[in-house]
Amino acid sequence: MSRDTTRSPTVEDVARAAGVSTATVSRALNQPASVRPAMRAKVLAAVDRLGYVAHAGARALSLRRSGTVGVVVPTVDNAIFAHGLQAFQRRMAAAGHLVLLAFSDYDPQQEEAQAQALLARGVDALALTGLSQRPSLLAWLRQRGLPVVHIGSFPAPAGAACVGFRNHDAIVRVVNYLLDLGHRRIAMLAGVSADNDRAADRVDGVRAALQAAGLALPPERLVEAAYTLQAARAGVRRLLDAAPRPPERPTAIVCGNDVLAFGALLECQARGVAVPRELSIVGFDDLELARQWRPALTTVHVPTERMWTLAAEYLLARLDGSLAEPRQQEIDVELVLRESTARAPRP
Repeated sequence: MSRDTTRSPTVEDVARAAGVSTATVSRALNQPASVRPAMRAKVLAAVDRLGYVAHAGARALSLRRSGTVGVVVPTVDNAIFAHGLQAFQRRMAAAGHLVLLAFSDYDPQQEEAQAQALLARGVDALALTGLSQRPSLLAWLRQRGLPVVHIGSFPAPAGAACVGFRNHDAIVRVVNYLLDLGHRRIAMLAGVSADNDRAADRVDGVRAALQAAGLALPPERLVEAAYTLQAARAGVRRLLDAAPRPPERPTAIVCGNDVLAFGALLECQARGVAVPRELSIVGFDDLELARQWRPALTTVHVPTERMWTLAAEYLLARLDGSLAEPRQQEIDVELVLRESTARAPRP
């Protein structure tokens, strides 16, 4: 009888081809910083030439790690999370790590359950969205000493790591811009702020900016809505129906994100409210559609891919031992002026 002698290349084959020891091959693949660049290049060339693929189980046993990193996000219905996750996964894959993804649907109890499930599957590190986690989850993570990073908010409590920006300050910049255009009746279509520190900070920022100008955000000018076009349109109807005609009607609406702003633009179009001549609208995130819409959306640009890539690099630094302590990184956001805002209409 004949048998197929074809087999997959082994680490020993790579070592022979590169003229190094198997220990050097292991270090070059798993701890590249510990190997001279020229030596690592020889190993990688042999890996490519032979088509060697490291065995995940053996690698995990040698490093006492799984080679996986967990991420919990609210949803991927919003493109801001989809783009961020793609950048995070790309950076982790380049370092040889697999990303396991879970969803919370903006529910802290679900977030805790998903995080515990990821840890039960042996993830080496964890990325979380924002700072609204339950104290019991944070205490549980600290007890285990797992590298954790919070993405999208800054600053974080002492001892926690984050990569994000000051949501409060960013929305203050939006309101001050509208005030400079002469707007005084400013409303807000916010995301649901319960269990969402980013949404809550943006609401607080609008209130603070208006208060500093001697103005207020009365209850009829604040509506919270889920991040869907349908909910956004319903929210705008509430804002406009509360004061359907000038001079009581708002002249500007600050939206908690671009999805809410798109819904606001659709509802204004349906009601025959001219944007920006009668009503200015501002979003937050700067999704791709924001610049393609007509009128193009004035919004806050968040460098999403950079933020999530930095978060991945932080976790990788903790895992390879080059960073021993939690680190907080602030990123800059900017207000992008487009066609959906103009000077306040005259009475």
